[in-house]
This record gives sequence, structure tokens and C-alpha cells, in this order.
Amino acid sequence: MPGTRLDTLCVSALTLGLGLWGITREDSMWRDEAATWEAVHKTVPQLVRLLGHIDIVHGLYYLFLHGLFQVFGDSLLTLRLPSVLATACTAAVIVPLGSRLAGRCAGVAAGLAFALLPVVQQYAQEGRPYALVLLCAALASRLLVAAVGSPTAGRWAAYGAAVLTAALLNWFSLLVLSAHAVTLALAGPPRSTVRRWALTACAAVLCASPLIVASQAQAGQIAWIPPVRTSALLSLFLTLLAGVLLAWIARPRPARRAAHDAGITLTALALPLLVLPPLLLVVVSMRHPVYQTRYVLFSCLGLALLVGAACRGLAERTRTAPRRVVAAVLTLAFVGLLPVQISLRGAGSRVDDVLFTARDVAAVREPGDAVLYIPAARRDTALVSPAAFTGVRDVALVQGPNASGTLYGREGSPRQIAEAMRTVDRVIVVTDDHASPPANVREKAKQRILADHFVRCSESSGHGRRVTVYRRRP
Repeated sequence: MPGTRLDTLCVSALTLGLGLWGITREDSMWRDEAATWEAVHKTVPQLVRLLGHIDIVHGLYYLFLHGLFQVFGDSLLTLRLPSVLATACTAAVIVPLGSRLAGRCAGVAAGLAFALLPVVQQYAQEGRPYALVLLCAALASRLLVAAVGSPTAGRWAAYGAAVLTAALLNWFSLLVLSAHAVTLALAGPPRSTVRRWALTACAAVLCASPLIVASQAQAGQIAWIPPVRTSALLSLFLTLLAGVLLAWIARPRPARRAAHDAGITLTALALPLLVLPPLLLVVVSMRHPVYQTRYVLFSCLGLALLVGAACRGLAERTRTAPRRVVAAVLTLAFVGLLPVQISLRGAGSRVDDVLFTARDVAAVREPGDAVLYIPAARRDTALVSPAAFTGVRDVALVQGPNASGTLYGREGSPRQIAEAMRTVDRVIVVTDDHASPPANVREKAKQRILADHFVRCSESSGHGRRVTVYRRRP
């Protein structure tokens, strides 16, 4: 319909504008984006070798971004623009989906709510694959509704392709299938439709299984994820409670039921999508900690759709023009969230900033200085900004990232590091602002050598990292 197309265009344009607003985040880049930056700067053979050691779950995304960097050059804009565009496209999927299931008012409100969600704005400006996963999950949900309403082989094939693409970008996205299974159970379509969905879902999982199996060998790279904290559980509980409340507000009046396809209502699609993926990931994390909000970012699709349905329900119950309800609710949301939106676009909005640290090093370095990273992963600062480390010797490194097929290279033994440090007079140490206890004997050795043979001269910290200059004891 012309009206829905115009709504979709306007909401997508707004989402795009929000994504482009402050996209460089004050020329900052945090550690996860630094990993992307390092990976996509490798040649394809080097990247393939890297994926054999680490980050195979992000292989498709790295290859995609590698191609973009080859065409458009490397910059913060190129790094983050795919996520911005993916978020705008997701909004373009949500608006017609909400309109189809619950009317034009619900579609517009859902799209606007999606655009304003802080978590959406955060990952719309990150050089990581989660916004692309979000788009694929939205497409899969839209295609599920279409395939159930009018089953064709092409629609089921497209649905399977969307689910598979999401899984190849991050296979935790397969949790979307649990939500879709509940949606079908609530909708009650013919058995033939359920069988087609089950076959399509199984085919997607089967095609993604080689990646899932291969990633198990690299499970150590997420060993840093802590058990689910009480604060995370409380945040999840409040989000789910809000979803239930929105679903209650959105319940159809007996005299006017929302239009739906083959029994699929907006609530039947949105509520399982909001509840099940994060809940299942929390359950798994009780035994093997893997819960991170970004792994189930696509569950926010359910929240946005429920906001849209609630706006429509509120308009009906108050006998107010739907446009006025949407305008009032979303204006209040925008004003209330404005401080959050502004903070998300600042350099301090992420855990750390490798570019800020590189500038700190450039300000204190002297010819002949050595540099030490505690832990070794903080070498990403130099790998992203090598010019800031000109003339500085990496005393712990024995094999570079490309030669070793790793992200951060290979460091020598504690003895080799100690011998190398005896040959220098000044050492620049790059570490975390709130340093954790040494993780291994190599990190312990670095700290012991510094304590025994060097004295601290100066220190600067900010944006999550610390740069300390040490001079050899007289």
C-alpha cells in the first residue's frame, strides 16, 4: 500500500539518520572493533589462517568487510556503515510487518520504537556483525508470516536462507527458531505448514552445523564471559515484564480483532521473540557462561513490535487518534532517552578506546623506548595505530600476527622477555585502567621484572586504558 511504503521510507530515513549521527564516536574505537580492524586488513589467505585459530564464528563478516575495505578504503565510516545500513533496513522490515499484523499505527510505532531503542543505536554504530544478524532475524520473521499466510517453496527457501545467513554471522541466532516454533504453536496453522517449517529449520541448522562444530575448538576465546550476574538477571526480568505488560495493553478488543495471517497475531510473533532467546541463553549460561546481550540482540525486535501493538491498543481504548498516541509516546521516549543517545556517541560509551591510548603513547615515546603490553591483547593499540609506535620496540613479541596466524602475535617465554628488557632503559607499559590479576606466568613475569628492575616515571589513563612509563633503576 502507498501509505505503508511512505511510512517505511520515513522510518528508515530516521533510523539511518540516527545511525549516521556521530558515527565516528569522537574518533574512538573499542577493543572488539579493533579485532575487526586487524582481521579485515589481512589478505584472504592470512585471514583464512587466522580463522583456523580464532574468531571462526565471525569469518563471514570479516570476509564481507575485507571486501568493503578493498573497495572503499579503511576508515571508521567504512567500518561502521554496514551496521548503520543494516539497522535502517531492519526498520524497513519492521514497519510493514507490524502494519500487516496489527494495522498501520502499530507498524509505524514499532518502527519508530525500534529506531529509538538504546541497544539498537549502540550496535548500529559498531564494526561487529550483530546489526546484520538483527536484519536477518527480522527478514526471517517477516518471511515466516508470509510463508504461513501463503505457503510457497520460494518463501520457505527465502526463510531458510535468512535463518542460515544469520547463523553464519553468529550461530546463537538459531535461538530465533525457538521463538518461531512457539509462534506457530500459538497460530495453529495446518500440519503441512508446520512440517515445511520444521524441514526448513532443520536444513538451516544442518548447514550451519560445520561452523558450530568448528567453533567449539575455539571455545576458549569466550572463557572470559562471567557467570550471569544478578544485575543482568534483573535487567532481563524487567525487560520481559515490560514485554508482558505491553502485550496486555495490546490485547485486541472483542469487537475489533487485529488483522492477522493464518492465525499469526503480532503478539504471538513478538512475545516469544522477546522472551525465549535471552531466556534460553541464560539457562545455558547456568552451566556454561555464554550470556551476552549482543548475542541475542535480535530479541529487541519483539520489544519494538510490542510497543507498536500497545500504541494501537492504547489508541483504541482511549478513543484517541492513533497518530496522536504514536506522536506522544515516541516524543516522550525520544526526549527521555536523549541523554543516553548522546552518551552512546561519545568516546567513553564503550569499555575502552584503543585510539585514545595510541595518542597517549605517541605523546610520551622517545627514540629507543621499549613497549610492553599487559595483557598481550592490548597490543591491538599498536596494530590499529602503528604510526603512534614509530621507533618503539616491542620487547615481548617474537612472531608477528601475520606470521603466527593470530590476532596479536606470539610472545616469547618469560626468560626471553626478561633478557630483552635488560637491554632497554625505558619501557612504556600499556594495560587496562583497572588491571586484573595476571592471567598466566608470562604476565606475572612482566610485572615482576618491572617491579624488580624499573621505577615508574609517569602515568596517564583514560577511556579504559593506562599508559605508564618506567625507567631502569640506577
